[in-house]
Amino acid sequence: MQIRAPAILVSARQHGETAVIGRFLTAEYGLIAAYVAGGRGRVLRPVLIPGNLVEVQISARGDNQLPFAKVELVSSRGPYLAEPLAAAAIGWVTALTATVLPERQPYRNLHQALGALLDAVCFAPSARGWAEALVGYETLLLRELGFGGGVERPQGNLAAVLAALDALTDPLQHYLLADARADVMAARARLRELLRRMEQ
Repeated sequence: MQIRAPAILVSARQHGETAVIGRFLTAEYGLIAAYVAGGRGRVLRPVLIPGNLVEVQISARGDNQLPFAKVELVSSRGPYLAEPLAAAAIGWVTALTATVLPERQPYRNLHQALGALLDAVCFAPSARGWAEALVGYETLLLRELGFGGGVERPQGNLAAVLAALDALTDPLQHYLLADARADVMAARARLRELLRRMEQ
């Protein structure tokens, strides 16, 4: 396997003393896990931040071998992680995506929607500019994985968006995250609490 493609990094897990196992969402090849040598080093650490847009070169000798990846930064989400609400949103959507998508199955609509949502989180003046897109992404994820359309995308005020997010909690938890670690939904609960404070 030899792949070079733009990707969204959705998780980066420490492996050994210096390496990282990255999970990269590409439009053409889907979600791919790969070994990044030196991923915890000074040069690559700021590149391997979940949410970052990267150019990834992936190679493997066989289907049963974990591929190796070389990664170049295209656009960093790092500067936006200093803002708690943006950091919570980026953390939630990348963890959700990394956890629920099967490997090496392309979901072009999800790739495009996740990129647009991350852009909105980073560049909108406030969460009111991206909260509806978050509901849309969660709904699309449920639909693409065969669990129905979720809820209607809300229009207008933040209260309607929060109600839609609450309505999506059970489908996400019971269909997509039933076998996942509790800390994945804990990331969503933190985001939901931060959005609730905005409403007050």
